[in-house]
Amino acid sequence: MIDNITHNQITAIHQVARPTVFEYAGAGSQALWWLHSVAGSSRTILEASDRYSRQSMLSLIGQPPAQFVSRATAVAMAHAGYRRAMDLSNNANVIAISCTATIATDRVKLGDHGCWVTTRDQQHITSYGLTLQKGARDRSGEEAVISTLVIQALAVAVGVIPTVSLNLLPTERFDISTTPCPDVLGDLLHGDTTIVKYQSDSNDFCPTTISNATILSGSFNPVHMGHRELLATAMRMSGQVGYCELSVINADKPPLPYSVITQRASLFSNTPALILTRAPRFIDKAALMPGSTFVLGYDTVVRLLDPKYYPDGDVAGSLAQIAQHDCRFIVAGRITDDGVFHSFDAHIVPRNWRHLFTAIDEHTFRNDVSSTAIRNQ
Repeated sequence: MIDNITHNQITAIHQVARPTVFEYAGAGSQALWWLHSVAGSSRTILEASDRYSRQSMLSLIGQPPAQFVSRATAVAMAHAGYRRAMDLSNNANVIAISCTATIATDRVKLGDHGCWVTTRDQQHITSYGLTLQKGARDRSGEEAVISTLVIQALAVAVGVIPTVSLNLLPTERFDISTTPCPDVLGDLLHGDTTIVKYQSDSNDFCPTTISNATILSGSFNPVHMGHRELLATAMRMSGQVGYCELSVINADKPPLPYSVITQRASLFSNTPALILTRAPRFIDKAALMPGSTFVLGYDTVVRLLDPKYYPDGDVAGSLAQIAQHDCRFIVAGRITDDGVFHSFDAHIVPRNWRHLFTAIDEHTFRNDVSSTAIRNQ
């Protein structure tokens, strides 16, 4: 049975309709049952996972936790849940909530009973630490207190005043801490910003502006030495600072999921630096990064000059706009699907815009490695 106060609290949570991923370990299953027992849970729960085994926890957070029931583990669980929520929902207001707990069982535990519950949204991380008095409740009683805390934490996260009470004893400890944690990548995916830079030292993203740079655009699935050597060669030719650029929107493919973006970004170190944009076409990139030199392979030039990628089919007009932003291209040869190495031939470009293109001689740079071949291996 669910009491009226908890029922009404959950009704208010469901009415807000914030898509939520719930990750829990050790306790918290009753909170999930409560959430589903009140009509409207499909507006709240995107997914819930019981991380009861060590291997399940490892698959979630990527490494064995130093301590299963700790703030650090709850935060790592919430971060992972948030990435999952972003993959599952196009809603900018997703939430992740995690719970890692230790409660009474069929053997005596040496440490404290209690839990850490953490919520993660696009702006903040809030953690709740609870230490219970051992022996004051049985297993179901401790589960009920911890599940009540989960409901409280979720209510706060969605902006509802918590009304359910934990009914703690005077000897029991309860701590709350909130840390700002703005999701810059989420801002990019939802169009609130247009360009961000990956910070490899903190595995995070920050807003930035780029101009007068050499840009190697790609999907980087994965980034490899051919990318690095090509960008370095182009930088020597242009005299500009260089970046790899990953567009989260693609002219040919669906938008990249949040977790895929973070995984690909994690493969980059400080050199070369990685920027991420919402600019799928070079006409968009030129407007976003004026004065820049874009590094292309032969196959990409062929697509650049294909009228189907332009709403009006006006290739020359688009090249004119790129020129107005003082941008140009450096082109490397590439083996295409026919197995033949193709060097750049300026005659495939409309005459008035051939000056925008500079070829890299095959003897200066040739590297036939490809991300596709690496994936296939």
